[in-house]
Amino acid sequence: MRTDSAPEARALLITGTVGAGKTSVAEAAGDLLAGSGVPNAVLAGSGVPNAVIDMDWLCRSRPAPADDRFNFALLVRNLRCMVGNYLDAGVTRLVLAGVVEDAEDREQCAKAVGVGLSVCRLRVELPVVRQRLSRRHADEPEALRWHLDRSGELDGILDRARVEDFTVDATHHRVDEAAAAVLEAAGWR
Repeated sequence: MRTDSAPEARALLITGTVGAGKTSVAEAAGDLLAGSGVPNAVLAGSGVPNAVIDMDWLCRSRPAPADDRFNFALLVRNLRCMVGNYLDAGVTRLVLAGVVEDAEDREQCAKAVGVGLSVCRLRVELPVVRQRLSRRHADEPEALRWHLDRSGELDGILDRARVEDFTVDATHHRVDEAAAAVLEAAGWR
């Protein structure tokens, strides 16, 4: 349970195009917060109490409503429930991985988490994103085609929307390096 002496809870949303490494960087950031980059399970009770939430899983219900292509309303409802549970358990840092395409999406996420929210855009050059996607979906030609098309589309959407507070270029960094840079830019290290 939370106590009055606990640090103020904060949330950090890592956004970016598909294939940018949002989930991997969020997981590594959680490990760094827990201590020394070692997985949280190994360090129970040490480091900064944190939770990592891959927002893609919070909207994974088919079919999505016709007017909500990516089931964002369900994501927000599920996020609100999960965050409340984590905060009640004493978590002081929430690291979220997901896409916010516009200011309204950002505002809905901020209301759902109910604590201060910073947004980091993870940038990766599109040729590198396409290489990653080609490896990830090597045996899934339809999924590969969709993700390749979406990567450029979403990158453009994010360029225009500018919902981020800061950007970290992760094109030439290992996941742990990108995670450290994100935490540094957020003021969490």
